[in-house]
Parts: sequence; structure tokens; C-alpha cells
Amino acid sequence: MSAMAELIEYYGWRQVIAIFVDDEYGRNGISVLGDELAKRKSSIYYKIALPLRASPSRIADLLDKSKFMGRRVYVVHVSPDSGIDVFTIAYKLQMMTDGFVWLTTDWLCTALDSSASTKIKSFEYLQGVVSFCPYIPQSHQNSTFMYKWSSKLNKYGLYAYDTVWAVAHAIDEYLNGSGNITFSHSNTMRDMRGKIQLDRLKIFDGGKMLLNKLLQVNFTGLTGTVRFNLERNRITTAYEIINIDREEIHTVGYWTHHLGFTNVPPKMSFESGHRNLIVDRNLGNVTWPGGKKEIPRGWVLSGNDKVLRVGVPNRASYIAFSTESKSTHKIEGYCIDVFKAALKYIPYAVPYRFVPVGDGLSNPNYDELVNMVAENIIDAAVGDIAIVTNRTKAVDFTQPYAATGLVVVAPIRISKSSTWVFLKPFTVQMWCVTLAFFILIGVVIWVLEHRVNSDFRGPPRQQLITMFLFSFSTLFKTQQENTSSVLGRMVMMVWLFLLMVITASYTASLTSILTVQQLSSPIKGIDSLIASNEPIGYQVGSFAHNYLTDCLNVRNSRLVPLGTPEAYSKALKLGPKNGGVAAIVDELPYVELFLSNITDFCISGQMFTKNGWGFAFQRDSPLAIDMSTAILKLSEVGGLQKIHDEWFCKKGCAIDRRDITDPNQLHINSFWGLFLLSGIATLTAFLVFLMRSIRQFVRYNKSLRESSSSPETEPTRCTQSIHKFIDFIDEREEAVKNIFRQQQSSQPEIS
Repeated sequence: MSAMAELIEYYGWRQVIAIFVDDEYGRNGISVLGDELAKRKSSIYYKIALPLRASPSRIADLLDKSKFMGRRVYVVHVSPDSGIDVFTIAYKLQMMTDGFVWLTTDWLCTALDSSASTKIKSFEYLQGVVSFCPYIPQSHQNSTFMYKWSSKLNKYGLYAYDTVWAVAHAIDEYLNGSGNITFSHSNTMRDMRGKIQLDRLKIFDGGKMLLNKLLQVNFTGLTGTVRFNLERNRITTAYEIINIDREEIHTVGYWTHHLGFTNVPPKMSFESGHRNLIVDRNLGNVTWPGGKKEIPRGWVLSGNDKVLRVGVPNRASYIAFSTESKSTHKIEGYCIDVFKAALKYIPYAVPYRFVPVGDGLSNPNYDELVNMVAENIIDAAVGDIAIVTNRTKAVDFTQPYAATGLVVVAPIRISKSSTWVFLKPFTVQMWCVTLAFFILIGVVIWVLEHRVNSDFRGPPRQQLITMFLFSFSTLFKTQQENTSSVLGRMVMMVWLFLLMVITASYTASLTSILTVQQLSSPIKGIDSLIASNEPIGYQVGSFAHNYLTDCLNVRNSRLVPLGTPEAYSKALKLGPKNGGVAAIVDELPYVELFLSNITDFCISGQMFTKNGWGFAFQRDSPLAIDMSTAILKLSEVGGLQKIHDEWFCKKGCAIDRRDITDPNQLHINSFWGLFLLSGIATLTAFLVFLMRSIRQFVRYNKSLRESSSSPETEPTRCTQSIHKFIDFIDEREEAVKNIFRQQQSSQPEIS
């Protein structure tokens, strides 16, 4: 059964119908098959238990019931005697045709190998059957045995022959181990006196020892190496996979515990503890019932008419999602378009017909719609059906095709330009840092240019004005003061680049603020709405009511039921003081449709729940899986978004009208790299200037001490040095250089 489950997984089938004889052999085998399939996320959809010695009419009745269940993969686990009758009757019921899959356990191979196979005049009714056969490697010992007996035993006969030899080896080892052959009465048997007289039976005393010897058997028989593992199973179990095509039996592959599937005969060696990843695991081509080579899907739509009954909610409000047109009686809507578009990505035809649910005067109950699917009144439900916990317990949902969740809708307040709007492009931190750099650049440039540039000299008051106005003047016009030093020009080059970026960013941000309408609402989201203690609107029948009361502890007296988009608009315009509501809580798709036609409201805050809409199918329906795959493909190619925009974005998507409370201000984080670069360049230039000035001052001061003979105290010398350095900095650099030239010319020449 492990091999059978792995074969079902190999071909991608998820559900099978099991046919078995209703005895211990059949029930236990199918029970194990169910466990093995569950490990591989598959299952037995339906079980056909054949009574012992069932008549052909009884078999025909049981098979005919399963014919219209939709599942077409049959696993037959019966005895060789009754198994041939199953296929004979299935052939008459036209169940050996295209789309059906018939798999058998090893009983069929036994029936074909035995002498009873001579009664099988034609393989016509076995066309396309795939079966497992115990794999017996070809060996000299096997050939000699067949030649000696001049009779072809089936594989069960060969296993029986090796079984006798296994017992013989065990008894031989038992006797060689000085085991005694003794028998004794059983106390248990003595208590079971009756007509059968079980108390007269004796039990072999060396049974446990003989069993241990049997488990230690290791020899090569007709069926290969005979040896058992700790679980008392034969280690070298292997199967040959055969396929009946017309009147021939073809081998399509092999299966072992160690290798899994392979298309080459396995080596019957028990030393292999793990599966060899290098072995080719592909099986050969199989001819399926009907002569087809393509792998059958394994299921069809259930029902005699084979038409999918699709229930659709006939809505009274928000009819853009799904409704029945009163004039044409056609089913239309966003959900319907998504369903039709997804069907195009399913690689087979799915005939369907829509079944409207509801009278069109009020919205139907969606829980009842889902229960109709679970009770087989309809096969599927297509519409704006939210995937919630209690519904997933009754049906299977597809992959969500629309992301939904509760949002808050509130009136829009248009913010007007204020007197100080020119300050909004920058944050306070950005303004402070920019102003600090204006002052820093002015001070540093004055220091660098004061000794070499006459524009930066003059009375103290004039120099102070020049210092602070120099960098600010770069914003509006070419500065009157020109920089002449190399260090000053380097600082100005970096500063002008920074100023260019800041000015361009400021201009763009201010333009956006003055031209783009800023939307805001007094309600900033669900938290502020709950704290406001004002009335809240919700859609009748929506799960928003239960969520607000049960999860958010909102008083029921604050909740106002609203049924239509017109009621939404009226309640929001009236406001909480005039009998309306402060905001409305509803699912995002409904809100998007509502806002696509009305521009006086916006989504405030973020979506505060997460769920989705999906299509509902009956439990374990394979179509749910295929439809989920189709929805994913539709999403990948942009089809879902295109359908969404066609229905909800005719006048602009609602997502574009979210609450905007603050303009997009420019933060310091966007410019800290430029400020850092400018700061490094400025400080570097200042330090270079300072070091060069100190070097000149030391040289200048040294020459003055040499020309002066009056001694000075240390404090006086230090104080005078500081004053002299300040005076030295204040001197023009050209004057200092002239002093150095005069000192050099006054020194006597060395002859």
C-alpha cells in the first residue's frame, strides 16, 4: 500500500475510490492505504466493499453508484477470483473508457500468472489497467527450478516455496542449537473445554526460540534474498509495475522501499539504507483506458448532466459585485468577471450555469449560501463571499481573489493654504540645520578671506555685516564679495552645490503643497473613531457589526445600520450632531465602489482587519485546487488588477483618496550626507588656514624676540603672545610677507 500511495502521488491524483472485499484482508489493506495516502495529502473519497462471493448484479449496482461521483481513479484490492469479475462488469458499464484510471494490487498479476489465466481469452476489458507485481529477479536457481518441475508457478507459489525453505532453515538451526522437541498442555486451553475439546491440544515448548531462529534466517531463494528486519518484514521487498495494452503486458517501472520508483530493475540488496538520489525515478509511458497516452485528470464534474451549478448572490445593493439583470436576466458583476477570466486558465472545459440566490430586493444571507454548497444543493458559490472561520468548516475556498478588510470612511476636509505655508517644505530640524550652516559658512569664509581680500576688511561693524550676509546673498544673486583664496573657493564650491540641491528640493516641495489638494479628516482611524464616542455606521448583514461589538467592545447603541450607498452618503453628510454618523466601517471593496462615484469622503487610517474573498466549492472538490491555480495565474499576468480597475477606478481609485494630514515635508535624513560633506570641507579648510597662520606667527614672533633685548615674565609673555597672534591674524598677509622680505635683506651676507 505504500507503493500504491506513492504511485497515486506520482501522477498527481488527490482522491481515489477503493474497491475491496469486505473481509479482514480487504478492510485492513484499505485502512493502511488510507494512512499512506494521508501522509501524502491525498485521501480515499469513497469505498466500495464487495460482499464475499458477491453476485455480478450486486457488483454492477455498487460500481454504477460510483460512476457519477466525479472521481475516476479506482484502486482494486480484491482476491484473484472476484477481481476478474469486477473488470468484466466495469467494461460493460463503460467504465473502462477515457478519463478512468484503474490500479490494482498484486492479485491481478497472480491471476494472470496462474493456470486460471488460460480462461482469459481477451485482455480487452483490462485495457489500460496498471498493476503491481512482486518483483522476482532472474537467477540460475530460478531457471533450474522451473525446468525441473516443468510447470510455471505464479509468484505466490514461488513465495510459498521460499517460505517452506525458511521454516526448514529455522528448524535446522533450532536442532543444531540442541533444542529439544517437547510439547505440553496449556493452562489457557484447559479453561476452554467444549465440543471442540481444545484442552486436548498441546503447544510446542520451543516456539519462542524457533521464532528467533526464523527471524535470523538469511539465504537466497527463488524470490531473492530472504531476510527480515526488526519489524519482521522482508527487507528486499520490490514490485514490478505493469500496464496492459491491448493483449500485451508491458513493464513501465519498478518500486522498492530504498529506491522508490525507477525504470531499471533494482538490485535486490538489503545493504542500501537510504534512497539513491542518482537513480532515474521516472516511469515509462502508460496506455490508459481508452487507449490514451495522456495522464488522466482523475476526476470529472459530478452529476448526470456534468454541468457545474454555480450559486450567485442576487444583491439589492452594491450590485456591481454580482446581480441578475432585471432586463436581460444575465448574471453580471465584478466577481462574475473574475470567475469567467479564471476559467480560461483551467486546461479543460468546465460547463456551468449560474443559479441566482435571493430575490434581488434584499441581500441574501451568505452563511446560507455557503450551506447550500455544503448540502449539495449547488456545486459552487461565486460572489463577494468573505473567507471566515465558520465557513471554511463547511466548504473549501479557493485562493482569495480580492484582499479585503474593514476600513473607516469619513468626510473630507480640504486644507487651505495658510500665511506661513512657505515654512512647510522643511521640518523644524531641517530649518535649524540649514540656518546653522549659513552662519558657519559666513564665519569661515570671513576668516579665510580677511587677510587676503580687501572686500572682507574695514571697520568692525562693516566686517560683521559682511560676515553674516555673505552666505545668505548666495541664494539670490552673485555675491558682491569675491573669494580670492584657494581654501575659500574650495569651501564655496561645496557650499554652492549643497545650496543648489536644497533650493531645488524646497521649490519642488512648495509647488506640490500649493498645487496638490490636501485631504484630511477629523477621524484619523479606528482608534480615534472608537475614542470619539460618536455614532458609527455599518452595512446591514456585514460581519463588521459583530467585529465592532465583540472584538472592539463598541456599544451597540453607537452602531447605526445602513443598507445602501445612498444611505451611506446621507448619514455622513448629516454628521453625528444632525442624526447622522461620524464615520462608516465596512469592507474595503464596498468602500472602493462607494467612493468611485462620490468624492466627498475618503478612507481614514489603515485597514485594521485582514481577510479575503474567495469562491466556495464542495468539500474536497478538485476544482477548488485548479481554480486557485487559475486565480494565481490571472493575478500574475495582471488580469485581476485590470478587472478591478474597470469596475472601481472609473473616476479614480479610492486608494488614492486616503486621509493626508501632513504634507510631504523634507527631513534632515534626506540631506545629511551633503551637510556632512560640506561640514568636513569647511572644517578642513579652517584647520589648514589655522595651522599655516600659526606657523607664520611663530616665525614672525621669533624674529621680534631676537630684535628685542628686554626680558619678559612668563605670564606677560603668554598674554602678549595671544594679543600679538590676534593682531597678526588681523594684519594683511601681504604686509607680513613684506616684513619677512625686509628681515631677510637686512641679514649680513656670509663671505
